[in-house]
Amino acid sequence: MQINLAIDAMGGDSGPRTNVAGTLLALTQDPLLTVTLVGDKSLLQTLLSQHHLSSVFASRIALLGSDEVIGMDESPASALRNRKHSSMHRTVQLVADGQCQAGVSGGNTGALMLIGRHYLGMLPGIERPAICTAIPTRKGRSYLMDLGANVECNAEHLLQFALMGSEMIRVVEGQASPRVGLLNVGHEAIKGNTLVKLAAHLIDEHPAVNYAGYVEGDEIFAGDLDLVVCDGFVGNIALKTSEGLARFLSGQIQGLFEKSIYSRLVGLMARPVLKQLKQQMDPVRYNGGSFLGLRGCLVKSHGNADAAGFSFAIMRAATEARQGLSAHLLRQLQQQELPSG
Repeated sequence: MQINLAIDAMGGDSGPRTNVAGTLLALTQDPLLTVTLVGDKSLLQTLLSQHHLSSVFASRIALLGSDEVIGMDESPASALRNRKHSSMHRTVQLVADGQCQAGVSGGNTGALMLIGRHYLGMLPGIERPAICTAIPTRKGRSYLMDLGANVECNAEHLLQFALMGSEMIRVVEGQASPRVGLLNVGHEAIKGNTLVKLAAHLIDEHPAVNYAGYVEGDEIFAGDLDLVVCDGFVGNIALKTSEGLARFLSGQIQGLFEKSIYSRLVGLMARPVLKQLKQQMDPVRYNGGSFLGLRGCLVKSHGNADAAGFSFAIMRAATEARQGLSAHLLRQLQQQELPSG
């Protein structure tokens, strides 16, 4: 199925050079993908001309000019009001106008959330968008939500996250009844703060959520659950801690195999297994968080993602757009009764 994505080419820590390279990687992987790169048109043309693949994909790349960039440390409210001509605004507008089926940005997370709400609107019964991403586990992959869009939540918001995440997994992963856990400091009913206890009651009572109970931090990667729900403050710390640990372990293992001639020989024999392990643990492969709750498909890439990571975010957006995730969520949520916060 042909799909057209809007790409905020100026967002992120590394800027347009990385985003353009990542876009070209995605185009090599998906022959039915076309993109609209949004940003400084002359700069984008220069970057494309420097890449040997640009001529191959010329017919699948459109450019939309934009003369403003939202800074990573800029106030989201200010970005919404005062940066109407920015690459992020125009990227989301393309999705809102139906010219593109999804948008991708590695820019300011708070700004992307507010701009998404402004142009796309919210799904029925949902008060806040939340970021959901895949994580590697012993049994394949699971999902973690929220990852930083909402650092302060109430119990009703966590219920909404659980419901949206469950529906997303049904569509994207084809699982009829995803198992949902609520991140907590223990399994016992008496553990946790008031927010978590209230959320556990609401989630457990909702018929559309297959609630499996509390999950502790050391169980996130066990693979026994399909979705782990938490507020954005906790989720962002958990995700970035795990990514840092993965990089640390990879470096430590590599260092051990370089200590002596003998260890280098052992490392040479173990290289295929180590390569497979590194691929499974590599955070880059799981880059791309879905902004669930909006009436449209937006995917947030890590601000510091490299070209390969950015390409994974693009592929994530293409998958969700092809499967009609936003339309499915709209239909399902119209049938639900959700308490408001």
